[in-house]
Amino acid sequence: MKERKIILPEKDLPRKWYNIQADMPNPMQPPLHPGTKQPAGPDDLAPLFPMALIEQEVSRERWIDIPEEVLDIYSLWRPSPLYRAYNLEKALGTPAKIYYKQEGVSPAGSHKPNTAVAQAYYNKKEGVNKLTTETGAGQWGCSLALACNYFDMECRVYMVKVSYHQKPYRRSLMEVWGADVYASPTDLTQSGRDALAENPDSNGSLGLAISEAVEDAAGKSDTNYALGSVLNHVMLHQTVIGLECIEQFKLINEYPDYVIGCCGGGSNFAGISFPFLHDKIRKDKPVRAIGVEPLACPTLTKGAFTYDFGDVAGFTPLLMMYTLGHNFMPPGIHAGGLRYHGESPLVSQLHKDGLIEARAYGQEGVFEAALTFARTEGILPAPETAHAIKGAIEVALECKEAGEEKTILFNLSGHGHFDLTAYDDYLAGKIRDVEYPQDEIDKSIASLESIR
Repeated sequence: MKERKIILPEKDLPRKWYNIQADMPNPMQPPLHPGTKQPAGPDDLAPLFPMALIEQEVSRERWIDIPEEVLDIYSLWRPSPLYRAYNLEKALGTPAKIYYKQEGVSPAGSHKPNTAVAQAYYNKKEGVNKLTTETGAGQWGCSLALACNYFDMECRVYMVKVSYHQKPYRRSLMEVWGADVYASPTDLTQSGRDALAENPDSNGSLGLAISEAVEDAAGKSDTNYALGSVLNHVMLHQTVIGLECIEQFKLINEYPDYVIGCCGGGSNFAGISFPFLHDKIRKDKPVRAIGVEPLACPTLTKGAFTYDFGDVAGFTPLLMMYTLGHNFMPPGIHAGGLRYHGESPLVSQLHKDGLIEARAYGQEGVFEAALTFARTEGILPAPETAHAIKGAIEVALECKEAGEEKTILFNLSGHGHFDLTAYDDYLAGKIRDVEYPQDEIDKSIASLESIR
């Protein structure tokens, strides 16, 4: 059996996050105040976020120190292992080398604690003892619940209703770590009540759950809001993934030609790709970064690059990003963490500038890729992660056809142990491809004219 696991010594745990804003050829556009439509300043964000995170949001410093308290908690599972997928390569008959970064080894089972721990730390340091948030598939909700538990903070999670029922054990895990979890839309907020009045059977969406969590936090002086993706400081915290990969590849004298991650709000894709984009921009490395999204929510591949709200109710600042429109209500696919109407402004600007690529796949092919991976490498991936696996397999097959010995890296952003209902449905033939109609996307994007 070949040696597959590469582990860095603890002393090599990254001690700084990488901020891609320092190296982007074109800076992202500033967020706009939802009321005045003027650039939002620190005071506009202060009701929701601690000043340390606001400073990271706007920073142009290339390297930002990771606090020792955060490193101490990271060390429970970081550095995470990098594997070469020998068995998958053999099954595909590809000359390509396929590596994956295993982020499912964190206590919460995904990459999300990389930012959850940091956000809880900065809030606690500034005297905030309660956080509200949203969650789609539940990985982020579990991670923030875990982080709040470490820092003795309260946590309230608004979980998208379709995922709340599809993935009950993620809710259980949040509650084990002390969080209160509610199926969104709820009757606890005006945003939720309005959504229920319009559609009592609403499946919910990440945009709507964000509205509820923001509304909850904004009305309380002792409570802040935490977001698991999209914002700049979240992308920053996740770069520990790619930074570790670079050092791990040095140990075997390798470097990837492709870096692939699934894409919803952008956090795990940014986490693995941004450090390599640093090399692409500053060192002229010919690496290709590919974000993979579902056909049911094709933000980068079919969305518009324009200002939009991050939530349904319009509480958040307007962000310049690829978007399907904040009123977009995606189908209830099993990859709940990718059911978001917008994309990280940083990821969006990089896509606009041609520095990254995007692909979209249907559910059937994604689950087929997940089973191929589980049956060759022995790891059951989350449905979100399976999109990255599908992307990696497609690239590996393209290499096979071209006879190219390329090196592929993808982010295995989380395990699928709490997603077995989705696999049951796939094995029973109940999973079908869902491609959102173009006319509905056009209608949703057209509605943005009224907010510009």
